[in-house]
Amino acid sequence: MTNLRLIAFGYFVALLGAASLNYIPGLTDENGLAFGIFALDLFDDALHVASALWALVAGLLSTRASRIFLVLFGALYLGDGFFGFFTGFGYLDFGIFTNEAAGLSFMLVRFLANLPHLALGGFALWAGLRLDRA
Repeated sequence: MTNLRLIAFGYFVALLGAASLNYIPGLTDENGLAFGIFALDLFDDALHVASALWALVAGLLSTRASRIFLVLFGALYLGDGFFGFFTGFGYLDFGIFTNEAAGLSFMLVRFLANLPHLALGGFALWAGLRLDRA
């Protein structure tokens, strides 16, 4: 089992965890914000589950499939995190198309709301481009 395949399996678990946040008692506040920072809706949950299944299939198939998943997923999620940080909304959930830009803000809550996509996307892209090179 290569590092890339193990990482793809790790993303399967992490993304299923992200999809389950709204359904674990105590993780959302009275406003429906997970950890009091960001809101997830059914569309977000479906996107996380689809990404998790993509990660699982890639990990089961091959190292090459895992690399492709990590590079594409990483680029998409990292970009979404940057858009979310700089505009207040990401593009994967069509937020930048359905909401007016919230403008640039360096508030901690904006950073924390986008940190999962920045971290997961950045690590996936790095791993896909740098690890297990033959």
